[in-house]
Amino acid sequence: MDISFPNRRQPPVGGTQGIRRVAQVLKLLADHQQAGLRFVDVARLAGFEPPTAHRLLKALEREGMVARDAGTRRYRLGPLIFELGIAAAPQFNLVEVCRPSLQRLAEATGDTAFVFIRRGNDAVCIDRVQGHYPIQTPVVPIGSRQPLGVNAGGLAMLMVLPDQDVADIVDTVTPRLGAYGELDAMDLMQVVAHSRQQGYASIGEKAVPGVTAIGLAVRNTFGAPAAALTIAATSNRMTPQRQQEILPWLRQEVASVEKLLYRQL
Repeated sequence: MDISFPNRRQPPVGGTQGIRRVAQVLKLLADHQQAGLRFVDVARLAGFEPPTAHRLLKALEREGMVARDAGTRRYRLGPLIFELGIAAAPQFNLVEVCRPSLQRLAEATGDTAFVFIRRGNDAVCIDRVQGHYPIQTPVVPIGSRQPLGVNAGGLAMLMVLPDQDVADIVDTVTPRLGAYGELDAMDLMQVVAHSRQQGYASIGEKAVPGVTAIGLAVRNTFGAPAAALTIAATSNRMTPQRQQEILPWLRQEVASVEKLLYRQL
C-alpha cells in the first residue's frame, strides 16, 4: 500500500523531467548497489521531496527496474536492469572498446596500461597491456579488485563522484584500508583532494609496493565514471615530471574511449 504524505502536494512531472528523475534514481542505486538505499536516502541524495521519491521507486519496482528488500527496506537495481544490461553488453564491451587505447598507451609510454571498472565500492581490473620498457611493474591480475581509491583506477573514479558519495564510500572501505601500506580514511581523503586539485589520479606504494600509477576516469553520458584508464610504472620511473609528460597521452585516449561510447548511444 502506498504511503501518503498529507499536506504535501507535488506538481505534475513532465515527460522529460520524469525521465531525468528516473535516470537519477537508477544512477544513485547503481552507486549504492551493495548496501542499497532507503527511499528517504534516495530523496535526500537526489534532492527530491519524499513523496516524489516514493512514487518513483514504487513505479520502478512495479516495472522490475528496482527491487526492495523486505527485511532492510532498502532498494537496489532490479532484475530488468540486469536483463537490459545483458542485452546491451555486446554493444558496450568496454574491453573491446578500450583495448586499442591500452595498446597505444603501452606503446607510447613503454609502461603497463590498465582499464578498471567500478563494482560496488571496489575497482576491478578488466584488461591490461604491458609496454616494452625492460623493467615492468608486477602484473595486476585481470579480475582482481581493490577498494576504490587504493589504486589509480579506483582513485580516478572516486575523485569524480559527489562529495557525499566519496565520504560514504571511504567510510565503508575504511576497515579494509590497513592492508594497503597502512592507508587510513584520512590519508585516502587527502589523496582524493590532491588528485582533484591536480586534475588526475596519482597514487603510489599502496596497491602494489614499489609501483606508482596515474589514471583518469572515463565518464558516461550522465557524467558518472564508467571506467578508468591508468598507466603504471616503478615508482623510481613514474616521477612527477614523467607523470606530466605522459598525462597528455592518457587524456587523449580517455577522450577517444568516451567518443566511441557516445557514438554507440
